[in-house]
Amino acid sequence: MGGSKDSTTEVHPEVHSAQHFSIEIPDTAHQISQDSWLQVGFVLTTGINSAYVLGYSAAVMVPLGWAGGVIGLIAATAISLYANALIARLHEFGGKRHIRYRDLAGFIYGKRAYALTWAFQYVNLFMINVGYVILAGQALKAIYVLYTDEHAMKLPYFIVIAGFTCGLFAIATPHLSALRVWLGISTLFSLIYIVVAIVLSARDGSRSPPRDYDIPGTKISKVFTTIGGMSSLVFAFNTGMLPEIQATVRQPVVKNMMKGLYFQFIIGVLPLYAVAFVGYWAYGSDASSYLLNSVSGPDWVKTVANVAAFLQTAIALHIFASPMYEYLDTRYGIKGSALAFRNLSFRIMVRGAYLAVTTFVAAILPFIGDFISLTGAISTFPLTFILANHMYLVAKKHELSSLSKMWHWLNVIFFSCLAVAATVSSVRLIVVDSKTYDIFADL
Repeated sequence: MGGSKDSTTEVHPEVHSAQHFSIEIPDTAHQISQDSWLQVGFVLTTGINSAYVLGYSAAVMVPLGWAGGVIGLIAATAISLYANALIARLHEFGGKRHIRYRDLAGFIYGKRAYALTWAFQYVNLFMINVGYVILAGQALKAIYVLYTDEHAMKLPYFIVIAGFTCGLFAIATPHLSALRVWLGISTLFSLIYIVVAIVLSARDGSRSPPRDYDIPGTKISKVFTTIGGMSSLVFAFNTGMLPEIQATVRQPVVKNMMKGLYFQFIIGVLPLYAVAFVGYWAYGSDASSYLLNSVSGPDWVKTVANVAAFLQTAIALHIFASPMYEYLDTRYGIKGSALAFRNLSFRIMVRGAYLAVTTFVAAILPFIGDFISLTGAISTFPLTFILANHMYLVAKKHELSSLSKMWHWLNVIFFSCLAVAATVSSVRLIVVDSKTYDIFADL
């Protein structure tokens, strides 16, 4: 895993050897091989049951309807588990441990793929984090409107507060493995807002007249919203940073990572299903992009749920920002005690700057549903489905049957077409919303 570039290293005949390209893979400044499979499972589950789940009734179920939404979520679960398993099984391919997504792509394809994968992944993670800051801001605003009629403070102000809070957590938590107890706290927070959303939504649904479950819009707009809903499906279950998470797990890394993935996709998905289905059942096509804005009930209960969503978002954002932090810490040699003056001041300045940019973008374009769709289209599809299948095809070329090769090629072609269509659809949604709302909109 060090930075040697030994030209005598033997690699699979289908990958480029170090004689054909030179990619420096530096030692990481963060901990690796320290965590149990269960801790990794909770990291994965924290990601999929973050406050984003409060938007899936609107982002997934409304554009797809009952049949499309239910079948789509179940199918996306199975397909995502399969694609992530492919990546996990390549973690030690070629006798090397690939602790970063770009390292794996570079080892299999070459230097250009290394750079391209890096760009795709960091765009993906940045957009996910923009969404988290928006969600945290929405949670704070939802508390604010419960107790005042003045509404003098707008959503962008709360987004700034949220970004500052996420910055404090990033400074206090040096690396991914350091989350430990925070993962348990995050799970508690998730359970609070998910249970509150489910219970209050179910109560509203039982008291409401029949809802409209028709997919809204004209025939043409329905096509675009349906494609956008499919993007949200793949976004819901995938991190885009599986090798980085797998780097933290103890040996045997493949076996333990598979346990973590089974935990995520068998147990971890259940709360997501519940809140998405119950929210859609209760409000139909009027479901809010932040479900706690739709529910009715005691103010103190909604306050607790929103506080939990706000705090959990700071923890979840740290997971998806950790590859950027790892790169910067490694690049500038930030090792040793987290409280050392140089290390602490570096985190304050560099992580603070990263989250300042993230917060600024979130405040300018607070369209959370559009960000979910666009992120799924331009980065989750390529990273999780297209690359996973093609990398496995190249790496295992001499071990796969003709039928298996055909299966992987079909996946590559299908998801490539879907990614293009979803990108067009998502951009269209953002353009439409940008015409409706100004920048720094108070949604």
